[in-house]
Amino acid sequence: MDVDAKWRMISEQRVVLADLAAALPAGDLDRPSLCGRWRVRDVVAHVAFTPRSPGLPRILAAAVRARGDFDEVNRVMAVGHADRLGAGVAAELRAVAPLRDKPAITTLDNLVFDTLVHVQDVALPLGLEVTPPLDGLRAGAERVWRMGWPFWARRRLRGLQLVATDTSWVRGDGEPVHGSIRDLLLLLTGRTQAALPRLEGPGVRRLATT
Repeated sequence: MDVDAKWRMISEQRVVLADLAAALPAGDLDRPSLCGRWRVRDVVAHVAFTPRSPGLPRILAAAVRARGDFDEVNRVMAVGHADRLGAGVAAELRAVAPLRDKPAITTLDNLVFDTLVHVQDVALPLGLEVTPPLDGLRAGAERVWRMGWPFWARRRLRGLQLVATDTSWVRGDGEPVHGSIRDLLLLLTGRTQAALPRLEGPGVRRLATT
């Protein structure tokens, strides 16, 4: 995927998430997402907040308050933005969907998988099926596989071979784990329990006990 294709996919997935959130009953916005301690509205707000980053100094100050826990920094910022937006969270996300700004602490490749995964963080707990673009999922899985922090996927999944069943993507050595590239991306980003029911192969037994 070239740069323009990546930004188009991010914009399209933001609209998908905005439409999904707008169609939900108000109570469903407060249901748990796949992200621990994040409500559905918090995930939507996080995606909306991304192109309007508060800037590196504020992010670093928040990191100091969170004692270096960037997961907590993201959560606090998402919850705060969600509470400020209230019922307007879907409209805000739709308004910022075309923007190509990003925080200084991330990359475009990170935004690709981040956006794709967060759509699933909302859809799956609500029992909704949203089909993401295969090229974006494949690029996202490759990026997460190659990066270290915060997922440490190669180390965490050592001894397993991940085999996508709907596109050409195989990584790792060991006991095979077969699944769609979407479910493998969920596994790579730590959403193991959400991905597990749809994965197959000898390696699944090990995943189920970790």
